Amino acid sequence: TSAPASSSAPPGAPPRPPPATPRPRPPRGSAAPSLEMQAALTAIERCRKPVVAAVHGACVGGGVEVVAACDIRCCSKDATFVLREVDMAIVADLGALQRLPRIVGYGNAADLALTGRKITAMEAKEMGLVTRVFNSKQELDAGVAKIAKEISEKSAWAVMGTKAVLLRSRDITVEQGLEHVATWNAAMLRSNDLEEAIQAFLEKRKPVFSKL
Repeated sequence: TSAPASSSAPPGAPPRPPPATPRPRPPRGSAAPSLEMQAALTAIERCRKPVVAAVHGACVGGGVEVVAACDIRCCSKDATFVLREVDMAIVADLGALQRLPRIVGYGNAADLALTGRKITAMEAKEMGLVTRVFNSKQELDAGVAKIAKEISEKSAWAVMGTKAVLLRSRDITVEQGLEHVATWNAAMLRSNDLEEAIQAFLEKRKPVFSKL
């Protein structure tokens, strides 16, 4: 017969750490995991700086939902997009059903979400899901880097304000949106960037804006 294993430590050995407490799993049917992931994607959307998406190859399900949370969306010509949740007997729950109708229109969003069909890069561009299609991954990477550089050379205050006003305008009336942008620009009048932009224009040179 084998001797039972001893649980006591040998003399002089350091004490054993207490057993790790297992992380409790959310109860079946809990919305907590979805809410956490939704918050992560909303953080992308609400980032003060513009977020540029570069898609190469297959963009499936959650990938489409991440892309929909970005400000500018680009892809290579071999990219494909598909929302497959409906084929998995679930409802897309990370923001695609809320954001896509505002990006591609209700009809296109319903077509993609209800059929689960795959679309090509060119069809994605036609419906407005992406704004630029590049011939290869190398051209995509270079193109997206160029876009980021162009944006980074502009006034950071103006870029942040433009994004904030665009996002805000989705949920308010035109009149409210105009009031919001007027308030933002009134604050911008105290920024040195406006003076630099005017001076650079008069001197026919590229402006150099302050960084945040």
